[in-house]
Amino acid sequence: MLWELSLSIPEGRVTTYGALARAAGGTGQAARSVSHILSKSPNARVIPWHRIVYAGGKVWLNEECSDSRRELYELEGIEVDEKGIITNFEDIFYDFTQ
Repeated sequence: MLWELSLSIPEGRVTTYGALARAAGGTGQAARSVSHILSKSPNARVIPWHRIVYAGGKVWLNEECSDSRRELYELEGIEVDEKGIITNFEDIFYDFTQ
């Protein structure tokens, strides 16, 4: 179920690990396990990882993936500042109830 939910996040929208965990029937504490569970999926390569962010719109960026992730965000109209925070987070947050 978690895998299907992650694939349902629309282009140009983001959700949090916590919202994804709750949509799958878990609690806020289950958010810590989301990336681990998803990474074990046989289809982990097709998960839109860039659409799953930390609470408050903080994105995961490191030296290895920063440029490619920023490019994906730009293509989808997701505004990320220099500190790695989505500036229009409240406008594009997807909570699975739409």
